[in-house]
Amino acid sequence: MKLTKQEVEKIAKLSRLELTEAEKELYANQLTKVLDYVDKLKEINTENVPITAQVTGLENVYRGDEIDQCDFQKDLINQSTEHEDNLIKTKSVF
Repeated sequence: MKLTKQEVEKIAKLSRLELTEAEKELYANQLTKVLDYVDKLKEINTENVPITAQVTGLENVYRGDEIDQCDFQKDLINQSTEHEDNLIKTKSVF
């Protein structure tokens, strides 16, 4: 599938790229090679191939969410300039 100059210009416009004439020709050839390779991959029979999400075998490691008690929590809160009900007051974020 050979990309035309007009198709490359449309892709460049959508990507907000300003291309020279030489770049348009270069990218037309390169993108054509990529699309030809994808067409070649479509010919492969993948009917009995299981779906693969990742190939490394690694899994996420989760840790339980445990609350540790802080011995000096009240001292830290009292050091703040403004506090109320064992909470530190801050300026509004929004």
